[in-house]
Amino acid sequence: MLEVFSELSDRNRVFILSIFVGIIAALAAIILKSAVHFTQSILQNAFPEDTFNLLYLAFPVIGISLTVLYIRLFVKDDLSHGVSKILYAIARNNGQLKTHHTYSSIVSSTLTVGFGGSVGLEAPITLTGSAIGSRLGILFKLNDKSVITLVACGSTAAVAAIFNAPIAGVVFAIEVLMLDLTTASLVPLLISAVTATSASYLILGRGIMFNSTHALDFDMYKLPFYMLLGVFTGLYSVYFMRVSGKIEQLFAKIKKPYIRLLTGGILLSLLIFLFPSFYGEGYDSILAILNDNIHKLFINSPFYFFEHNEWLLLGFLFLLLILKTFATAFTTGSGGIGGVFAPSLFLGSIAGCFIAVLMNTVFDLELSVLNFTLAGMAGIMAGVMKAPLTAVFLIAEISGGYQLIVPLILTVIVSYAVIYPFEQFSVYTKPLALTGNLITHHKDKHALSKLDVKDLIEDNFITLSPDASLRNLVETIAHSTRNIFPVVDQDGQFHGIVVLDDVRKIIFEPEKYDSVMVKDLSFIPKVSVDPHELISDVAIKFKENNLYNMVVLDKENRYYGFISRANLFSRYREIVAEISDD
Repeated sequence: MLEVFSELSDRNRVFILSIFVGIIAALAAIILKSAVHFTQSILQNAFPEDTFNLLYLAFPVIGISLTVLYIRLFVKDDLSHGVSKILYAIARNNGQLKTHHTYSSIVSSTLTVGFGGSVGLEAPITLTGSAIGSRLGILFKLNDKSVITLVACGSTAAVAAIFNAPIAGVVFAIEVLMLDLTTASLVPLLISAVTATSASYLILGRGIMFNSTHALDFDMYKLPFYMLLGVFTGLYSVYFMRVSGKIEQLFAKIKKPYIRLLTGGILLSLLIFLFPSFYGEGYDSILAILNDNIHKLFINSPFYFFEHNEWLLLGFLFLLLILKTFATAFTTGSGGIGGVFAPSLFLGSIAGCFIAVLMNTVFDLELSVLNFTLAGMAGIMAGVMKAPLTAVFLIAEISGGYQLIVPLILTVIVSYAVIYPFEQFSVYTKPLALTGNLITHHKDKHALSKLDVKDLIEDNFITLSPDASLRNLVETIAHSTRNIFPVVDQDGQFHGIVVLDDVRKIIFEPEKYDSVMVKDLSFIPKVSVDPHELISDVAIKFKENNLYNMVVLDKENRYYGFISRANLFSRYREIVAEISDD
C-alpha cells in the first residue's frame, strides 16, 4: 500500500493526506475543547449564580502556574502566538513545525483556559492542526510547497471543526496564512474543511457552539447604524492592539518568570473576580447575549444586583470592553497560552450589544441586539485579525444563514477602513513585521527569502596578487572568460578589482608590462555583499546602484567570489514559477 502511495505524484498524495489531516485535526480540536469544558465545569459550575466566589482569585494563578511549569519542564520552547508561529514556519522553514506542536499547545492551553485564562483556544488548535499537516508532509517526504499546503489544511480543519464552518476555515487559510489561491492548494483545503466538519458533526452532533443562533431579517433603513458600529469596532480594534501590545511589552521587561507570573496572574484574578464573564473563552457570555439573556453577564459578579438598570447595564458593558483587553494581555503576558480569536468574538459581541442597547435606550430605535451582536463580532475580527472575509463568512455560517450578509459586509468594510491608517498589520502579523520576518504576505519577499547569498556565489574568477605585474594580468586575461579580475593576497584578503575595459588600452603597451603593477590598476568597489546578507537587500543594492556584479566580502574583508544580477533574478524567476505552479 505504501509503495503504491509513494509512486503517486505529490499533488495526488496531498489530496489523500488532506483527508487524514482533516480527521486528525478535528479530533485534536474536539479533545482540546472537551478537556477545557470538563475542567471549567468542575471548577466553575458549582458557584451559585447570585453570589461571587473568592475562588475566582485563585484559579487563574493556578492555571497559569501549571502552564508555565509544563512548558519549562517538558516542552522547553516558546508556545505563544500560535498563528504567528505558523506564518514564520511558512516564511522561513518551508512549513516545518516541531513535533511537540502536535500536542504541547493542547496541554498548555487546557491548563490556561480551563482554569480561567481570558484567551481563546483557536490559535493553539490552529497551531496543532498545522503541525499535524507539517509532520505528515515531512513523514511522506513531500516537497516544500506540498508541506506548506498541508500546514494550511491543518489550520483550515481546526477552524472548520470548531465552528462547524467549512467555508470560513478555507477563507481563513487563504486570507490569514496568505496561501496562493490555486487549484492545487484550494482542493486540499476544501477536502480538509469538509472532512473536519463531518468528523466534528459525527462526534458532537449538533452540539457546536452557536448552533441555536439564527440571525433575524434586517431593515435596510437601519444600515447607517451598522456603519456606526463599524466605526466603533474599528476604533476599538486600534485600542485593543495598542493596549495589549503595550502590556505584553511591559511584561517582557520583567526578567524573573515567577514575578511575571504572579503579577499577571493576580491582576487577571482580580479582573475575573469583578467580571466573571472574563473567565475562559467567553463563549457562554456570547451565547447569553445572542439568546437575549444579557443578565447572565452579571452571574457571580459583585455587580449582580444592578442588572435591571439599563444605564448601569450600559456602564457595565463599557467596562467589559475596556478591561477585557487587559484580561487577555495579562493572561498571555504572564505565561498563559491562548489566542485572540475568542476574545475578538467576545469583544465584538459586547460592542454590538452596547451600540444596540445604547441606541435603543437613547433614541428608542428598536435595533436588533442579536443582529448587532453578530455584526459586532465580524467588525472586531476584521479589525484585529485583518481578516474581513473570514469574519463575514464565519458569522454568516454560525448564524444559520446569509440573510445578514449585507450588514456584515458593511460593518466589516467600515471597521477595516477605520483601523487601517492606524494599524497596517494584524495581531498575527505585527510581531513578525517588527522583526522583519513578515514575508508570507509579500510574494516577492517570500520568493527572495528562499534564496541564499552563499548559494549564488560565483567563485570561478581568476584572482591576482597585489604584487602581480601587468604582464601577469595580460597572461591571466588570455586564459579567462571573465572581464573582472579580483585582487586577493595569499591570506584571502581583498585588495580590489581590475576591470578589463579599464585596462584595455594599456595591455597593448608591452613596454609597461614589468613596470606597472596590478595594485596600481585596481580599485575598491563602493558596494559589496556580505555572505550572510538577506537576498532582498542584495536585490535593492543591484537596483539602486545599477550594477551587474558585486563582490562578496565578509566583515574581515575576506574574499568569497561574486554574485551576479542575472543569476540572482534567474533563480528568483524559477522560485516564483515554482510557488505559483498550479
